Amino acid sequence: MAPDIGVAGHKQAGASLAERYTAVRALTRALCKTLEPEDYVVQSMPDVSPAKWHLAHTSWFFERFVLEAHADVYRRFDENYDYLFNSYYYSAGQMHPRPERGLLSRPLVRDILHYRDHVDEAVLGLIAQQGEEAPLRQLLTLGLNHEQQHQELLLTDIKHVFSCNPMKPAVNPSLPLKPAGRKTAHAFTLRSGGLFEIGADGDGFCFDNETPRHETLVREHAIGSRLVTNDEYRAFIRDGGYGEPGWWLSDGWSTINQRSWKRPLYWSEDLASEFTLGGQRELDPAAPVVHVSYYEADAYARWAGARLPTEAEWELAARESARTHDIDGNLMSAGHWHPVAATASEGGRQFFGDAWEWTASPYAAYPGFKPLAGSLGEYNGKFMCNQMTVRGGSCVTADDHIRASYRSFFYPDARWQFLGIRLARDAG
Repeated sequence: MAPDIGVAGHKQAGASLAERYTAVRALTRALCKTLEPEDYVVQSMPDVSPAKWHLAHTSWFFERFVLEAHADVYRRFDENYDYLFNSYYYSAGQMHPRPERGLLSRPLVRDILHYRDHVDEAVLGLIAQQGEEAPLRQLLTLGLNHEQQHQELLLTDIKHVFSCNPMKPAVNPSLPLKPAGRKTAHAFTLRSGGLFEIGADGDGFCFDNETPRHETLVREHAIGSRLVTNDEYRAFIRDGGYGEPGWWLSDGWSTINQRSWKRPLYWSEDLASEFTLGGQRELDPAAPVVHVSYYEADAYARWAGARLPTEAEWELAARESARTHDIDGNLMSAGHWHPVAATASEGGRQFFGDAWEWTASPYAAYPGFKPLAGSLGEYNGKFMCNQMTVRGGSCVTADDHIRASYRSFFYPDARWQFLGIRLARDAG
């Protein structure tokens, strides 16, 4: 049974812009329904933002880029919010330092909820006034996809916050406890090489970093049929994987030793349980391993006699999987909010949902990439340095938010997101 979050998913065939806006915004608030006021303020590390900040920043996005640009008359809810809840848009003004967001006990949570109501009323009024004209629709669609990204961040951030509490409380106690799955066979599927097109095909919404669609050379290769499991990764640990420098990139070896990493984030020392959004639970051997860094994913792949796929290899395989099975993986609305074991279906599995999959590809611009005009050009392009591309979405990604061309990115030492591993091999 899926957790009661008050809204039944995001998929709304034929929904109007106002209906979609209302549903996405309502879901963000529903995700917080089990939180108490004290929970909204805590920031457990610089990469984590307090739940209150996520609720405010997503509203700031609509206020700054939609209402102030398109509404004939709009009154800001509070002049201070333009500074407090800007994230990284320097062309829009200065912002409160990210590592200090958890120091803001004010404004109160109820003030932020009133702020959301204020913005929602104005946006819905703007839609009623201007209808679904293309420029407004495109901007609001970007804003809603931005909010869906923050829905995922809200859950992964509050998971990290709760994990730091010795009581190990559950973010959502109603999350169903799924019985341990049965391990399915892992196989490598041979895929041909050649020139292939990757990137967004122009059918529906995409972020600018998915463009332009372009040709890229892919060598003949083989790709894993499912994600690497907890039990398989546990074998790497028990084989001394964290103590053998030969498996590790130099930066990775330095990182794991400086930070004393011996296992994935949230795993217990005895490798028997892990912290989840539903609290501390027994480790499912057949479920995908998550909360591993790029360094750990790469080291495991070397130990397993394989490598990580490139993002082009991943996209081509995922596109084929989507044509066969649709995008129907373990995503947010499935209600688990945690990875589950792969099914025994034929062909490639788990391309969508469960875990963001590390690729071997640095996050960089596609040939001919052009960022959006104005402040929104800061959304993706300026981060195309020193990060690695991940693909596929996770168990807390909105269902209609993911697609084969979708690219996200993290620094190689990131672990607090649902980050997992798919293997690949060179042919021959």
